[in-house]
Amino acid sequence: MEFHVNHPILFLMAGFLIAVVLAQSVFFLVKALRRSKQIGMDQQKIKKTIKTAAVFTIAPAVSIVISVIALSKSLGIPLPWLRLSVVGSLSYEAIAAENAVSAMGLTLGKIESLTAQQFVNITLVMTISIMLGIWLVPAIGKKLLNGMSSLENRDKKWADIFQNAMFIGMIAAFLGFVFCDFSRLWIPGDYAPTSGLIPVAVMAAAAIVMVVCGLLMKKPKFAWLGDYALPISLLLGMASAIPISAWLG
Repeated sequence: MEFHVNHPILFLMAGFLIAVVLAQSVFFLVKALRRSKQIGMDQQKIKKTIKTAAVFTIAPAVSIVISVIALSKSLGIPLPWLRLSVVGSLSYEAIAAENAVSAMGLTLGKIESLTAQQFVNITLVMTISIMLGIWLVPAIGKKLLNGMSSLENRDKKWADIFQNAMFIGMIAAFLGFVFCDFSRLWIPGDYAPTSGLIPVAVMAAAAIVMVVCGLLMKKPKFAWLGDYALPISLLLGMASAIPISAWLG
C-alpha cells in the first residue's frame, strides 16, 4: 500500500484520538454540572459561564485552523489536525517540524511528498518533545508553584520581575529561530539570501497589527478585539508573507 500524508487511515486514527479527548471533556463537564447541583451552585450563572466560555473559544479556534492550514502543505492534514487539537501550538509545531525536516535534508513548505519513514520521524519529534512539559508538571509543578508563592509573599515586586523574565526568556527562544538567517547579513563575506529577512518582516507586520488592535481596544466600541487580537494578527501576518516573499524572494 502506497503511503500518503493524507491517507484515509491517518484521518481515521487522528479522528479517533481527537474523539477520545472530546469524550473526556464531555465526561468531566457532565460530572462538574452534577456536582454543582449537589453543592447548590446557581445554575443560571453556570449556564452563563458555559455560554461565555463557548463564545471565547471561537478566537483560539480560528488560530488553530490557520495553523493546520499552514502545516498541511508539507505534513498533510491529519498530523497537524491531531497535534494542534490535543497538545500543541503553531510556534512549537512549526519549529519542531522544521528541525526534523531539515535533519533529513528537506525544507518545510517545499516538500512534494514524504516517505512513511520520514513522516514517522517528523511525528516522533513533534510528539515526544512536547510531552516533556506533561511529564515535568507532576514532577516539579507543585514545588515550583510553592516557590513562586513564597517569593511573592516575601517580595511581590521581585516575584513579578521573575515571572516576566521567564516569559521573556521563552519568547526569546522563539525569536532566535526568527532571526537565525537574518543575523548572517552582518557577517563580512558571508552570503545570505534576502529570503532570510522574510520571517523578520512577517513578525514585524504581525506585531504592528497587534499594536493597532491594542490601541483600538482602548475605545469601548472596540473592546471585543481583546478576544480576537491574536487570530487577527496571526491571519494578517501570514497574509503579509505573500507580498513580502514576492518582494524579498
